[in-house]
Amino acid sequence: MTFEQVETLGFYLALSGLFLLIFLAIRDVLNSGKVPFFGKLAVWLVLFLGCFGFLAKGIIQVFLES
Repeated sequence: MTFEQVETLGFYLALSGLFLLIFLAIRDVLNSGKVPFFGKLAVWLVLFLGCFGFLAKGIIQVFLES
């Protein structure tokens, strides 16, 4: 592995950890507040689509560059 590949892998792992922390914070806020089901569903859908788009972009970029 080259340095650039290790750096890219570390970057994506760090951002995945950040997404995990965001997930935990949002879950805590939604559970402590009186948020209706539709509101929770909307929040999780937006969060999931954002994470999925970011991960898909990274995977596509890795395949196109190799």
